[in-house]
Amino acid sequence: MAIPAATAANAYAALAQLRSQTTGSDSAGGNGGNGGGPDFGAMLKDAMAGVNAVGRKSDMQAQAVAAGKANMIDVVTAVAESETAVQALVSVRDKVIAAYEDILKMPI
Repeated sequence: MAIPAATAANAYAALAQLRSQTTGSDSAGGNGGNGGGPDFGAMLKDAMAGVNAVGRKSDMQAQAVAAGKANMIDVVTAVAESETAVQALVSVRDKVIAAYEDILKMPI
């Protein structure tokens, strides 16, 4: 049961780091008037890279178990982290698509 708590703690830490970076760039005026938030494309790229890294870690753990060099608990933990990351990414994708569809439905 520690897996969701660890994942949530990592997500909160990443959010805090993102917030501190955003606060620092607002004072410099480096975002060019887009509301002061971070670049959405960069955030999406970082999220994809994070999910990819978690997937690679899961694959390496599975290969290590097949070679007899790792513990099965580590593999189960890595696979659960990977599954959680993919579910979060799919959820964000669904929200973005729903928002886009709502924008398309707006009258001009």
